[in-house]
Amino acid sequence: MPELPDVEGFREVLASCARGKRIERVEVHDAGVLHGVTVSRLRRALRGRRFAEPARHGKWLLARTDGPTLMMHFGMTGQLVCCRPGDPPDPHDRVVLTVDGEELRFRDQRKLQGLWLADDPDADVARILHDQGPDALSVDRAAFAELLSRRRGRVKAALTDQSVLAGLGNLLADEILWRAGLRPTRRADRLDDDELRRLHTEMRRTLRSSVRAGRVPPRKSWLTGRRDDSDPTCPRCDGPLSRERVGGRGTVWCPRCQPDGS
Repeated sequence: MPELPDVEGFREVLASCARGKRIERVEVHDAGVLHGVTVSRLRRALRGRRFAEPARHGKWLLARTDGPTLMMHFGMTGQLVCCRPGDPPDPHDRVVLTVDGEELRFRDQRKLQGLWLADDPDADVARILHDQGPDALSVDRAAFAELLSRRRGRVKAALTDQSVLAGLGNLLADEILWRAGLRPTRRADRLDDDELRRLHTEMRRTLRSSVRAGRVPPRKSWLTGRRDDSDPTCPRCDGPLSRERVGGRGTVWCPRCQPDGS
């Protein structure tokens, strides 16, 4: 599932492929990915516009133009690809935007999210993102601590709740908690100041490394690189990893490095 680092990578794809370029053609191969906008209105709104500097909030990509903003959410299988017009099509290319001799292809197999059009780049964007918390990469320590201290549930569920903090998914949350030495089942509102400071620090470090890699990297020195092994062990202590569902999500942690603490 695309998380914050993946979407930041898509933002860089959009910037390098289309920033400052005019949209010459809008092809919709599957209208099922459009939300609140028809194919004809999308074409009318975007054709002839120039892409401006793109932005990101959490898992949302904001493809700004000199008119409306095209908002993209990649669900579980979405991606944004820059191609030449002659490159072979992919069966999951849902929307294709031609810009000065190149194509931006919104590709998504499962179509769980898709594209929204914000005619007003301020009011409509704010309306669509109204239920999103602050971006995980930019939230400061004090705001982060305040957000978690209000949550009575488990810390893993709080980290992956987009209304609390935007951008973290399953892999990132488990990785951050492992690095911070906190068990995913801990109550968020019972973390002390030192634990909250450590959690925020490790979140920042993990996100920065992941953004540089363009994904949550499956390195063997990371929990992410061990969690799917047939007999997974902790990268830090080499002890066996535990697995259960927390908040409906498959969750992995090290019982030795992440004590219960309750």
